[in-house]
Amino acid sequence: MGGFSLWHWLVVIILVMLLFGRGRISDLMGDLGKGLKSFKEGMGDEEAAKRQEPPRSIENRPIDVTPQPPRAQEPVTPPPPPPADDTTPRP
Repeated sequence: MGGFSLWHWLVVIILVMLLFGRGRISDLMGDLGKGLKSFKEGMGDEEAAKRQEPPRSIENRPIDVTPQPPRAQEPVTPPPPPPADDTTPRP
């Protein structure tokens, strides 16, 4: 079950050419190229729009950095014990 040899690839290429024809394959490749070009242009337009966006304003409020007294912590209650299992033998 090794890889394909040169003869295998030639047979596959000939079958593809017979099924689709030479013109149709070149049309498909041309459409693929146009799609990639359009995608790249769209990505460039998006980045340009981000660069043209005005910077966001920052609120000029003072930040309170004075030390606060520690908060009282609530007492931690242990979880309830698991229910007794009636299937275990008791001594």
